[in-house]
Amino acid sequence: MTDQFPNTSRRLEGSIVVLEPLSPRHEEALFEVARDERIWRWMPPNSGESRETFHAWMELALEEKKAGVRVPFATLDSESGKPIGSTSYLALRPEHLSMEIGWTWISPPYWKTGANVEAKLLMLGHAFETLGCRRVELKTDFRNERSRKAMESIPAKFEGVLRNHMVVHGGGRRDSAYYSVTDGEWPDVKANLLRRLGR
Repeated sequence: MTDQFPNTSRRLEGSIVVLEPLSPRHEEALFEVARDERIWRWMPPNSGESRETFHAWMELALEEKKAGVRVPFATLDSESGKPIGSTSYLALRPEHLSMEIGWTWISPPYWKTGANVEAKLLMLGHAFETLGCRRVELKTDFRNERSRKAMESIPAKFEGVLRNHMVVHGGGRRDSAYYSVTDGEWPDVKANLLRRLGR
């Protein structure tokens, strides 16, 4: 699929963060910042619980990258180059000029620093301005108020809730809240993200 989005996996550089295509060399440093259980509350199981669980998370991301169904990035602090989290393009539908941004997590010390705002600016900009997407969607557990507020502040449009959408670790049920940004909305969304970053 990603061969129809030929430039999907590329380094995206900002002033706060750099999004670098995920590779095995990121694993050790990412594990060190993934150990806070708050990161995984809404993405069970807790992949930062041990080296083994985090390695399994890395292996899945890289396998899905190889299969062409996901484009994972390591999120780096732009000044130090230190990994602080990860995010991905997924649900790639080049035939419909559509994709999803998801599997996003950032180490808590970098919450409310503008890191996530700039990461969304970089990813949405790349999707709409380089890849020619018409729609980018985001989703989260319906109960994840922090994530929902972050999506609404982009602002992405709330589209509804898919009930019993996913089976999560341990057999639990998840309702997913869906949001999206369209190409027609992107200029206003971009202006808002830049404003939030003080630019």
